[in-house]
Amino acid sequence: MHDKQPIIGLLCAHRLEKRDEYYVTNANIQAIVKAGGIPILIPYQPKEQVLRILEGLDGLMLPGGDDIDPGRYGENPMVQCGSIDPHWDELDLWAAGFALERDLPLLAICRGCQVLNVALGGTLVQDIPTQISDPLKHAQQAPSWYATHDISVQAASLLGRIWENGPNRVNSFHHQSIAKVGKGLRIVASAPDGVIEAVESTEHRFVLGVQWHPEHMIDHYPVARRIFEHFVQAAAKG
Repeated sequence: MHDKQPIIGLLCAHRLEKRDEYYVTNANIQAIVKAGGIPILIPYQPKEQVLRILEGLDGLMLPGGDDIDPGRYGENPMVQCGSIDPHWDELDLWAAGFALERDLPLLAICRGCQVLNVALGGTLVQDIPTQISDPLKHAQQAPSWYATHDISVQAASLLGRIWENGPNRVNSFHHQSIAKVGKGLRIVASAPDGVIEAVESTEHRFVLGVQWHPEHMIDHYPVARRIFEHFVQAAAKG
């Protein structure tokens, strides 16, 4: 536990089916708690109120979720593009922009990694199975904690320092990924089929986006815990 428990904002997903609700999965919440942080859930609301909340944070996490509107990166939606939610996109992009401007430690997971890229002017692969040649299975049919495909990690990177001797395999639950990399980001992990699996900022103290879901892996893979521990430690430094 840290002397100062940092307050970590977790942006809420939005689900309209059956009932209108904002939520964050318990796996994300517990990953922050076990790493020594205090999670605060942030639902969609007027931008001024969102920014006021963000001003009180020590770190920000962008969890996974639905597809981003391709219009946000200058494209029309392919047939294979999934559900989009303009309010969810707004919340994520407002918050990502704030964190980047203020150099607030930022951990972005799956959809969050894609939001980070779009916030910095990047684009996305809208559908891996139809846009990538000889793709791996990126929507696994295995337990959520289980690592199913290889990745290569750049040793000389923030992620590389966190990774140490971690297994070069991750879980996978996505059909979209980064295409053109956003300004100030660099690729630090990729899958054998060329899909970008992690990016980090070259201009901030801790901005890391991963395409897999380490929050589901923390009880089985020490490296997954280390990702959250390093993030929370960066947030604790203020």
